[in-house]
Amino acid sequence: MTGRKFGLAVAQLGPIHLADTREEVVKRLVALMREAAGRGAQMIVYPELALTTFFPRYWMSEEEACERFFERAMPNPATQPLFDESRKLGMSFYLGYAELTDAGERYNTAILVDASARIVARYRKIHLPGHVDLIPDAPFQHLEKKFFNVGNEGFKVGEIEGVKTGLCICNDRRWPETYRVMALQGAELVVLGYNTPSSNIYWKEPVHLRMFHHLLSVQASAYQNALWIGAAAKSGSEDGHHLIGGSCIVAPTGEIVARAITEEDELIFAQCDLSLSEHFRQNVFNFKKHRRPEHYGLIVERVGVGKPLCC
Repeated sequence: MTGRKFGLAVAQLGPIHLADTREEVVKRLVALMREAAGRGAQMIVYPELALTTFFPRYWMSEEEACERFFERAMPNPATQPLFDESRKLGMSFYLGYAELTDAGERYNTAILVDASARIVARYRKIHLPGHVDLIPDAPFQHLEKKFFNVGNEGFKVGEIEGVKTGLCICNDRRWPETYRVMALQGAELVVLGYNTPSSNIYWKEPVHLRMFHHLLSVQASAYQNALWIGAAAKSGSEDGHHLIGGSCIVAPTGEIVARAITEEDELIFAQCDLSLSEHFRQNVFNFKKHRRPEHYGLIVERVGVGKPLCC
């Protein structure tokens, strides 16, 4: 089978502190994009909320969060240099940020930008983790449900350089429905950013499980949907609050072909052979031949657990 090669770069970011400006962060993003271009990448993937610290850890009003951390337009004066560099280098990118709409709605958003610096797809995070109310005894908050609306545009698949590319964000990667909905649209590649704390504030959990569950989710989903996956972390200690790294590129075999080894700004790269998916799509995961949706009704009929169907 003739290979279809696609140069994919994943840009892990080290910490972004409260004192860091967007302009400073964008300079880091541009530097990583230039490195990606030098390695032959056609696309670069940045993390979730890549322009600011992971602000949902802090208790504040929605109005204060909007003023400090949300983007009212994209591109904007702070991010325009990234779009300019994209056009100059002919480099596509995925970027996560906090979006404030003209109607005042707030979303945890990612965009897919093509090599001409044109936004070709937008995704608003659907699986929002966390809580709304203050938890006084927690070492930090996880207030995504307070600051963001649930995404209202579904799971998107755009096209970059002829590659059908799906978008999701962070907690979405843990839900199998995320990937299956995009695979049913013909996605060949799924890209995502994440900010994952190394501590679980809801129950006592060994630290190593945070990384294990992250890798388990993306590896299993790549295999079960015959996809390439590029996952970009924001990592390290942001003003004393630690996030895991583990940025990776995973093949449709479920194997990790590239993985970050630091918790700093780090670029990983792979020449993805897109034709590798076809072996799986024509055989074990031939959806048209083997799927039985008439028996999957509970997946969409129920949100929570109900009674067994068995007598």
